[in-house]
Amino acid sequence: MANRERPLSPHLQVYRWQVQMVTSILHRATGVILSVGALLIAWGLSALAAGPDAWASFIACARSPLGFLILFGWTWAFAYHLLNGIRHLVQDAGFGYKVQTFVRSSWTSVIGSLVLTALIWIVAMMSRGGA
Repeated sequence: MANRERPLSPHLQVYRWQVQMVTSILHRATGVILSVGALLIAWGLSALAAGPDAWASFIACARSPLGFLILFGWTWAFAYHLLNGIRHLVQDAGFGYKVQTFVRSSWTSVIGSLVLTALIWIVAMMSRGGA
């Protein structure tokens, strides 16, 4: 076979980074994070069902600095995936395809997820004497 020159498929190193590209990548990444977080929720529910000692061990892990970081990150992933998923549903309905609207909705999902995460943690910290 002759070696023919074929065009290479463009990839991340070719394109200039834009918010639309970042939100697409983040949506996929947060989906993976939520899947792993579901295992942590299953661990927590299993510990709750196993009794006070298992639950105390789970709570000790969740309240550690690393546990707090993981829970905070999982909360952000949940908020982002939720808001960006709503944005995708709106686009699936045929709205928001103008470039300006697309960029604005992308930034709205990023900033909105940060605000929603902060609100969730403020409420969690204020109820029942802290998280």
